[in-house]
Amino acid sequence: MYQYDTFDRQLVRERVADFREQTARYLAGELGEEEFKPLRLMNGLYVQRFAPMLRVAIPYGVLSSAQLRMLASIARRYDRGYGHFTTRQNVQFNWPALERVPDILADLASVDMHAIQTSGNCIRNITCDHLAGVAPDEIADPRPYCELLRQWSTLHPEFAYLPRKFKIAVTGARRDRAATEVHDVGLRLIENESGELGFEVLAGGGLGRTPIIGKVLRAFLPRRDLLSYLQAIMRVYNLEGRRDNKYKARIKILVNALGIEEFRRRVEAEWRIARRHVAPLEADEIDALGAHFRPPPYRPLVDTASFEAGKAADPAFARWVRANTTGHRQPGYRAAFVSLKAPVVPPGDMTAEQMEGTALLAERYGFGLVRTTHDQNLLLADVALDDLHALWQGLSALDLATPNIGTPANMICCPGLDFCSLANAESISVARQINALFDDLDYLHDLGDVRIKISGCMNACGHHHVGHIGILGVDKKGEEWYQLTIGGSAEERTRLGRKIGPSVPKAEVARTVAAILDVYIERRRPEETFPETVERIGVAPFRERVYGGEGR
Repeated sequence: MYQYDTFDRQLVRERVADFREQTARYLAGELGEEEFKPLRLMNGLYVQRFAPMLRVAIPYGVLSSAQLRMLASIARRYDRGYGHFTTRQNVQFNWPALERVPDILADLASVDMHAIQTSGNCIRNITCDHLAGVAPDEIADPRPYCELLRQWSTLHPEFAYLPRKFKIAVTGARRDRAATEVHDVGLRLIENESGELGFEVLAGGGLGRTPIIGKVLRAFLPRRDLLSYLQAIMRVYNLEGRRDNKYKARIKILVNALGIEEFRRRVEAEWRIARRHVAPLEADEIDALGAHFRPPPYRPLVDTASFEAGKAADPAFARWVRANTTGHRQPGYRAAFVSLKAPVVPPGDMTAEQMEGTALLAERYGFGLVRTTHDQNLLLADVALDDLHALWQGLSALDLATPNIGTPANMICCPGLDFCSLANAESISVARQINALFDDLDYLHDLGDVRIKISGCMNACGHHHVGHIGILGVDKKGEEWYQLTIGGSAEERTRLGRKIGPSVPKAEVARTVAAILDVYIERRRPEETFPETVERIGVAPFRERVYGGEGR
């Protein structure tokens, strides 16, 4: 992983000192609420329903074991003993006291972490494919470019107060595991016909109140021009994005209003200027960043026979391997998911004890590195086959080995009305209600990779628009109801889900999901995914099963 240098550390320490002084002035009444708000937001601090919430940056989802231990310490010392991992690969603490937040930031700085630009109208944490560097389908490792963008965007003076928040995702694989098409800018590493490495650039994607799939802005951008081209995009958005209405301030609204051709024309015109002032990336600069992400010292000989024997002897271990590990480009290794989706636990939550235990397991079996994923789990990316059984035992003891990755029980869920001041309805209790359907593991695995995503409001932190089954909480005269959509996807081909009919009361959500899954089981073809089934047969059969003659 990238190692902070003297400059990085000085910047973060000075930022902590600044915010400590700002917080003291606010608590003393020397700064008003409106004056303090942009200062706290630029340091990741929100005001939620019951307490402040601090969002900590995990750039492109990579953590060291020492950093994970620090998150555990913060959870125990300053919060209620747990943290919440998000779909943006970050972690949130829901109960810190305002006066202690500078102390938390100082503790984070001691292990090269911070909360800078995890909120506010700025370029947010750069996200990435969680299998970067190990995926068999990868063209090139995107992490060096993510680190480049982190350095470029952090406290960039021109883009500190954008019309609205701005999110960038990068992938280097053929399969999109970074949801690049629903980001403000998506970057896909590709090779052109000459074998030159560069980027396909997408712009104008996003979810929320106005879900839009991003459009190709440039089919091929040479690597050397990455920063100048992004500078041009940001300048056009900064100058022309709406500031009179926050719901219409995202770049997707600008791209949609202008049309992709006109937006491209303006970006290209601005790029001609930016290229004169932003130096192109040299190969040695890229290589220097890439050196931080070299493969770890893999063992050349791994005892695959003991691994196969372990699976044969223990069906529970075999089930976990099948569900919670995935292929690796290094022979003799697999990537292993740490499931934060035990049935009775809010999706994404992790206790201090579980963090500490996972840090130890990462040191024993994963070269001391842990990754966060877009679906609110963790990942040990480099585990030797003959270490998997011991890892499984260790994760089982921590209640982190539920074999549900790639199943409907691997739900994405925002905090909802339990914490969020923006929410209209609960999400966590709905996830528990749905999980009660899945007490039969054979049934669960027979369903395959059906992705359920739950949001407590239209802001779509749970990505419900691109769920195979999306669930949106709505408020009806003070009561919680839920709108269901089907057929969405953020994987190989991005699709927005389609409404099946009227919203249903909270007590009916699990029954509705069960009816939808029953239709899928009855009507799917072999090897057909849930979105493919919906696309083939349409919404009508699902609507008929859920509502009968109503809701047409």
